[in-house]
Amino acid sequence: MAAFLRRCLEVGDRGRTIEQIRDGKAKPSQQLADAVERMLKGNTEFVLIDEQKVVYEKALALARHLREGRHCVLLVQGGPGTGKSVVAVNLLAKLLGLGLNARYVSKNAAPRAVYRAKLTGSLQKNEYDNLFSGSACFVGVAEGYYDALIVDESHRLMTKTIYNKEGENQIKEIIHASKLAVFFLDEDQRVTFDDIGSTAEIEKWSQYHEAELHRDELPSQFRCSGSDGYLAWLDQTLGIRSTANDQLDPGSYDIRVFDDPVALHQAIRESNGSNQARMVAGYCWNWASKHHPSAWDITIEPYGYRARWNLSKDSSLWIMTPGTVEQVGCIHTCQGLELETIGVIIGPDLAVRDGEVVTVPSARARTDQSLKGYKVGLTRDPQGIRRKADAIIRNTYRTLMSRGTKACFVFACDPELNEYLRRAVAAE
Repeated sequence: MAAFLRRCLEVGDRGRTIEQIRDGKAKPSQQLADAVERMLKGNTEFVLIDEQKVVYEKALALARHLREGRHCVLLVQGGPGTGKSVVAVNLLAKLLGLGLNARYVSKNAAPRAVYRAKLTGSLQKNEYDNLFSGSACFVGVAEGYYDALIVDESHRLMTKTIYNKEGENQIKEIIHASKLAVFFLDEDQRVTFDDIGSTAEIEKWSQYHEAELHRDELPSQFRCSGSDGYLAWLDQTLGIRSTANDQLDPGSYDIRVFDDPVALHQAIRESNGSNQARMVAGYCWNWASKHHPSAWDITIEPYGYRARWNLSKDSSLWIMTPGTVEQVGCIHTCQGLELETIGVIIGPDLAVRDGEVVTVPSARARTDQSLKGYKVGLTRDPQGIRRKADAIIRNTYRTLMSRGTKACFVFACDPELNEYLRRAVAAE
């Protein structure tokens, strides 16, 4: 345990959370709780509407009846843009105001950093950082130590990581460490082989801990101009599932297919007047600029397009740092977040052959960890590993193409796929 604590103290957010656990200072002061609640009031980014209020009140009702030695789990399912993160941040503020020891939890650092910055109005680290925790810090934590853990992007939870080799399963550990665990889940956003978050997995560990399991849903889509039809169209178009939505409602959402990536990126620059437009791409190009800053990461010929992945110095705040419109983000730095306009480069890992959308796992970059173990898996279970890789690639582009509240501009490296998308959009 001591060795694990030392390792966590070396890895940023995880370290700060563990340090507070070690020192017995995890419960926030009333002054801090009051400050968070004041910041939330009047912040239009976090206004609750419709079904979001229902889920919020249900979670509060459960939090008001916590019992020592007992576990309670609330599983909230919702697709992109249904307001999972908005509910999560409101819950954090309210539970702190009630004097409860609560934390916002996510595997990826980007949602933690961005929502903390939007809440506090500061891009700099401050005293509120410890309210936003990574998901790998609950190994060895005393049973029920936290009153509530609010887990955003639960589909991204894992088993062991390089930081917590003593760990077994993050869902198991989070339920054990809390009296109330609230899991926000969208299984269609699992985008790596390591992602284990699912209804079945949460049910299994709830039963293991003899937890009282409650369920709710956020059904309404408020992103993508509130168009549930756009997500159904994406599912149909990307071959994720048959929805019979092969046409978009006229004017329901601004989606455009570009002939080349240079024109696409220029359109994103022109849409960035309010710092609400960014470029993203499938992880099909190595991150050369990480070690050689002058190197170009993404090069697409014959268009002469060159760009770099989001820079390390901007870290998890790339999506909101001014000037980063020149960079290109990936699934790991934008999942769970939103912008007004998103520009998506679909890499060669998604293509059209004989009129059908297919995936090409071998086109992923060497530096991408999403499909780590794919080649080994092919020798053990070729059909199973191909199905899993296929779902991950399709889910990745579904997630990227649903980050924009108002518009999605797209270019596909595969000419047949680009033409296929153009026809699908024109059919509206």
